[in-house]
Amino acid sequence: MTMTVRKRLAAVTAAISFTMVFASGPAHAADKKVTISQAFQSMLYLPLYVALDGGFFTKEGLDVTKQTAGSPSAALSAVLSGSAEFSLHGPEWTAVAAEKGADVDVIANVVNGAAVWIATAPDVKFTGIADVKNQTVVAGQMPTTSTSLFFKLLKENGMSPSDVKLVQVPLGSEIGPLVAGQSKIAVMYEPGLDQAVAKGMKVVVGFPKLYGEYAFSSISAKRSVDPDSAARFVAGLQKALVYMQTNPAETAAIARKEFPTLDAAVVDAAVKRMLTEGVYPKSVDITPKALTVAMDTQIALGNLKQQPKYDTFIVRKYIQPALAAK
Repeated sequence: MTMTVRKRLAAVTAAISFTMVFASGPAHAADKKVTISQAFQSMLYLPLYVALDGGFFTKEGLDVTKQTAGSPSAALSAVLSGSAEFSLHGPEWTAVAAEKGADVDVIANVVNGAAVWIATAPDVKFTGIADVKNQTVVAGQMPTTSTSLFFKLLKENGMSPSDVKLVQVPLGSEIGPLVAGQSKIAVMYEPGLDQAVAKGMKVVVGFPKLYGEYAFSSISAKRSVDPDSAARFVAGLQKALVYMQTNPAETAAIARKEFPTLDAAVVDAAVKRMLTEGVYPKSVDITPKALTVAMDTQIALGNLKQQPKYDTFIVRKYIQPALAAK
């Protein structure tokens, strides 16, 4: 047998072997198309972007289209109307809808910490939340979780919103009045927080440390969602979350890609902070404690009548297999 023939046979054998391996792969190798409607394009939702850009959904046989609704209610409405299989926003919106009879539940965790911080000008003396009394505080326009949590913290310390001079601004613009000196205290999300830190502001309160586990943002779906698509989606998200914990540099690179107009150093600092403080969860699981703490905030504000039933509201039939998978 000549060398040329041997080379041709080797090439054919390799091609056949590759075909056999590909054919013997998982039964869900063919892509299924699904859509997720996110409330906003947000740094908080980085686990979703890692799952998309890192190919974790693709490996589960899903072709996922991301849509941005502009608000949590609009994102959830996309699921209720059938224009999207999944939505991403605070679980309180789903709980309120379910309380009113909508057939929606939560199927996976995305943000598991109260991702809100209080920043101040560098010359502010801050020894505790009581120091904000009679001070001008800038915060996001209600309804928003950041301002709701600020109100909750005031109440827990014997104060009320009337004890501060609250300036409500559109979400994401809190840094303007703070840097301009119109207010020396601001209640903030990321990446605004680390944008402020880059300008010399200091972080004085971290709600993730205050409240621990907190179901802040999650994936919702109708109870009639295709179970196979839901299982694949949760499995892909779980693998993305594991990847984020062990590959912080690559995770930050994906964040920079998703937010190209932000300063790279700010993006890196925000990702590091949210990984370190447990804002980005280690798994898709949602514990009873995390749900209870989050829903208590909404009950206190009058948005929700009672705690949703954990065993039915959190759909563990998708979460448990994802946690068990290697």
